[in-house]
Amino acid sequence: MSPEIKTISLDGTNCYLVQLEDGYILIDTTFPFQRGELEAALQKEGCQPGNFNLIVATHGDIDHTGNCAYLREEYAVRIAMHAGDTEMCLKDGITRERGKLPEDFPRLLMVLWLLKGLWRFTIRQALLGKPFEPFEPDLLLEEGQSLAEYGFDATILYTPGHSQGSISILTAAGDLICGDMFNNVGGRILISAEEGGFERLKALGIKTVYPGHGEPFLMEQLTNRG
Repeated sequence: MSPEIKTISLDGTNCYLVQLEDGYILIDTTFPFQRGELEAALQKEGCQPGNFNLIVATHGDIDHTGNCAYLREEYAVRIAMHAGDTEMCLKDGITRERGKLPEDFPRLLMVLWLLKGLWRFTIRQALLGKPFEPFEPDLLLEEGQSLAEYGFDATILYTPGHSQGSISILTAAGDLICGDMFNNVGGRILISAEEGGFERLKALGIKTVYPGHGEPFLMEQLTNRG
């Protein structure tokens, strides 16, 4: 795995802090109720106003954008994402059309995983009381766009499926930070991609996948998947 990518995993929800020569880029921002834990992780790594280059949201769901507005205000950092999910971020970070579940994934495991996530969100959000703060992104990202101007040798891939505005970030070293296009659930890999999306990724020489939930894994684990 690339040493420049720091995984910040908060109760199974991942965001990734990329350390650059001249600062940091944060990919996804977790739930609002995890704000204190996220800030502590950022401070531990030395990420602060002045060296916080950019926030990239892989998609608009609240567990990935829940602290975007807050961090922009506190750290004077810009937010970048795809236009396809901006509407939900202007609302509640939840309301959008939901895709179908993969046919080959065990239904019981999926139901249990979703129930766990719903319980965690409902209870902790109620107890800690940090609401979603709507926001409009500062930058809109598109397929093939480079992040080199922010010091990151990486390219944006448009990877809809989990949501209309889902993107992934492919580094020059072959690391893929993909939001919820892939999730590592109980040791099984859940794929949420439009038809042909996974086949396209298989041809890109990806080495390590950094999912929105669960442990990073090697792409070669999926090379024989259809």
